[in-house]
Amino acid sequence: MKLNSWLKNWKLDSLKINAKFLEASFKFSNKDTAAAWDMYVELITRSSTQHLTPDQGDERRALESIKEIFSIAREIIKRNGPECINFTKISVVILNQVIRPFTTKWHGLALADAFSDKGNCKKFRSELKDLQSTLRNYTRMLAAMSEVEDITDIEK
Repeated sequence: MKLNSWLKNWKLDSLKINAKFLEASFKFSNKDTAAAWDMYVELITRSSTQHLTPDQGDERRALESIKEIFSIAREIIKRNGPECINFTKISVVILNQVIRPFTTKWHGLALADAFSDKGNCKKFRSELKDLQSTLRNYTRMLAAMSEVEDITDIEK
């Protein structure tokens, strides 16, 4: 299977990836599968993918939870080693193109006490909702990579 077809299936084909890389054939190793499972479990249990009503949660904690995904991904990649290269390639793109712009923006604003303003909190939650949508597509893809039943939307 080609990576571009795989990403398109999970509505992640808008990611900017080198065209030669997208056309490369790939197959998931046992380490890719293990890494995908580990990341799947982390994501489906965080505010990164869970629906929040306006009266639930805390913006600062939600931002911290999103930021923690970087250290979790690094640990998963290191633990599984070079044999999880396909998981690593996809995860690095998700981290850098999907999560990093969100955390960079909101980390700076949080340091400037933006969450003391209700308007900023509302904007944060709106942008978090958009991020969650993309990350739910990613969790669906991780479920497929790890060959498990996807429960991303079990609580709708």
